[in-house]
Amino acid sequence: MTAADTTYADVGGHPVRVRVSGPAAGPPVVLLHGIARSLEDWQFSHDLLAARGYRVISTDLPGFGLTRRMKDRAGLAAFARAVVGVLDALGERRPVHLMGNSLGGAVAMTVATRHPDRVATLVLANSAGFGREANLSLRSMGYAVLAALPGVGKRFRARATEAGIQVNRDLFHDPRHATEEMIRHAGKVGRQPDFRATFTATLLSLGVPVLGSYPGWRRTLLARTAAARVPTLVVWGDADRVLPVKHFHAAVAALPHARSHLFPATGHMPQIERAAEFVALAAEFLDTAAGRAKDAVEDAAGADTGAAPVAEAPDGAAARGTAKG
Repeated sequence: MTAADTTYADVGGHPVRVRVSGPAAGPPVVLLHGIARSLEDWQFSHDLLAARGYRVISTDLPGFGLTRRMKDRAGLAAFARAVVGVLDALGERRPVHLMGNSLGGAVAMTVATRHPDRVATLVLANSAGFGREANLSLRSMGYAVLAALPGVGKRFRARATEAGIQVNRDLFHDPRHATEEMIRHAGKVGRQPDFRATFTATLLSLGVPVLGSYPGWRRTLLARTAAARVPTLVVWGDADRVLPVKHFHAAVAALPHARSHLFPATGHMPQIERAAEFVALAAEFLDTAAGRAKDAVEDAAGADTGAAPVAEAPDGAAARGTAKG
């Protein structure tokens, strides 16, 4: 499950693990994972998007995955700065298509509102930020801490393993997507030296266990995202146990300009559980958004020159935009 073709981007002297695929001239897509996860959560969708001709960049959020934490305290602002830093390090100056799952969705919105010139579109997959509940099991973390204790730790190793397996299975409607390779990789991520500190700091920056996420940051972020009116696609799985489906309906209400899609019989990670469908839907959205942006530029150029708009051919042959794949 651990991606073999990763490298490290130098972000202010700090190495951040990235995976870059597809043609360098292709439209840039950036993929952001959720809390306590890694860039591998996008592996299948990453490959499918690259095959469609996009330049695809997956990145660890510092402190998660196999990337050590940075000096900034973990949280949305720090993660957003790291994402922009990765783009700068890779020489990607074009506005990017940002896709984020769970925490990654909230990070994507933060980037879009703080750096609007760097973002062309947003695709939010079961994104954080749209509701109070976040059903994160802390059992695996607790058992992992106990299992690491000298002397008595071995008593808790079996329970720690069992709890870790269940956490991964709970991410999906069909638990078979939690493969042995995924579970082993999740254990490797959990043993990364900065993982626990980053998880704790991130969690407490967003809310309080059991009581849920703070309303203040959610209200501010969603108001700014709605005002920015970045072309947005919101997708969700109707069987999400982590961020329940009512968050999807809240997202549709909070972002009235956004397109939306609800996947049936799908859990917290549609980019894995419905990878082909997710990528087809996202690619169609990106192509439509690109076509509209092109039309807007052409209309503005026509207005500047005073030229009359070109009439569309009667048979509809003068179609705008091109579809990939």
